[in-house]
Amino acid sequence: MKKYKLATLLLLSFFTFHFSPLLAKRQPKPQEVDSLGNKIKTGWNFGILPSVAYDADYGFQGGILTNVYYYGDGSQYPEYIHSIYFEGAYTTKHHGIFRLNYDSKYLIPGYRLTLDATYLPDAMCDFYGFNGYQSRYNSTWHTWNKKKDKMSVEDYQTRVFYKYKRDLIRVAGDIEGTIYKDLKWNAGLGVLGYIIADCDIAMLNGKKNVYDPSLLPGEQKALNPDAPLLYDKYKKWGLIGAEEMNGGWHPYLRGGITYDTRDKRQGPNKGIYTDLFLTYSAAFNAKYGQQAAAGYNHLQLNFTFRHYVPCFKDKNGINRITFAYRLGLQNNIAGRSPFYMNNYLNTLFIQRVYYEGLGGGNSVRGMMANRILANGFAYANVEFRFRVVNFDIGRQHFFIGLNPFFDLGVITQPYKLDELVALHTNGTYTTLRESMAATTPTDKYEDYFSTDPKDIYRPHMTAGLGLKIGMNENFVLSADWGMPIDKQDNAKWANFYVKMGYLF
Repeated sequence: MKKYKLATLLLLSFFTFHFSPLLAKRQPKPQEVDSLGNKIKTGWNFGILPSVAYDADYGFQGGILTNVYYYGDGSQYPEYIHSIYFEGAYTTKHHGIFRLNYDSKYLIPGYRLTLDATYLPDAMCDFYGFNGYQSRYNSTWHTWNKKKDKMSVEDYQTRVFYKYKRDLIRVAGDIEGTIYKDLKWNAGLGVLGYIIADCDIAMLNGKKNVYDPSLLPGEQKALNPDAPLLYDKYKKWGLIGAEEMNGGWHPYLRGGITYDTRDKRQGPNKGIYTDLFLTYSAAFNAKYGQQAAAGYNHLQLNFTFRHYVPCFKDKNGINRITFAYRLGLQNNIAGRSPFYMNNYLNTLFIQRVYYEGLGGGNSVRGMMANRILANGFAYANVEFRFRVVNFDIGRQHFFIGLNPFFDLGVITQPYKLDELVALHTNGTYTTLRESMAATTPTDKYEDYFSTDPKDIYRPHMTAGLGLKIGMNENFVLSADWGMPIDKQDNAKWANFYVKMGYLF
């Protein structure tokens, strides 16, 4: 789904206050110059960014972002001593972001600690079916073409055909210690709570918009309350079972190792970051009981490799071009995971609001969010980072950068659809075709699923361009525009994202 973002100009949005003479435990030393030629920051600093946005489905968004940094005497700049991040935003159609995050390498001497509490209500979460290209995407089922001679009323279903309602609650704590120099150990625990239901059409329509069946879809704002959604069909066909269709609570335990030689965490110019870790997730579901949900206890393996290569320095020795790439893998190695957890991208440290993949601004930019939904997947992100200009406003250091990129995602562990049907319907139907014929006889298998098994493993590819506006090396506003190579990955061929920080 294409997203339209209207961001207030960054330079007019930052209000920075300096309380280091009052709050620092000791007087800061005289300012010096860091490796980028900028004066080091000391004491407390924070920026406030109003959030103004519009989305055709979510409506208007209003909120606020703030990131508070404490640099102490500046001896470790651009590394911070404490980082406290808060974001609160909501839209007129009930899509919300409420997040509080803390990160520090100094609260517990010798260990890095990250704490995160997030609530993400989503009235229209994307759902395009299982196994990527094996599930056919039909844009006419949810997009009305104003040229009526090119559009059949019978083709169009509803604007929310590829949606369902999902609220996510996330509470996490992660810690990192040193094994030897750049080799670290990592451990974490937390809980993911999913509350899932069909889209609330009455809420989305509101009191003023009443559906009129005599009008064409393009002539009214209201959604058809009787139109079936893909999520409903998957439940009827037996691809989504009763024990997972309403979500559940999943406490997890995580452990692994990392190797990190980056010169800084935010927008590094050189170095390697790689991690290997396991996540064990339990399952509890109050509605269907612990016994039913226990089938979704599972163990996942994750591997990530990031590399940052400096390519060009100016006459002052400041790096201007960096080649950066990220390779990742997430596979289920024991047990079964519910469908709604298979688009959650595990991470050792919570640094962003969203960790969803594959597809969208957090994984494969330009592709529809959650386009790839499978038990296991791999991905790659490749980009050049051009630092176009550095400048100061008052005592703050800013930069503007451009990032052309190429992203890719591929399935490594697909769903076996016929086995899912037999599992969730207790063997009543032996194949997906039989289940469809018995529950929705007007639906044709070929309209929803590819008959070519090679489509499952066909890579999803996108390309695009990013704009970065940063302050003091850590506070970065990111705007990315991406487009897919195959139109099966996006109805309108492009998506636009406005987020905080670099993708990796």
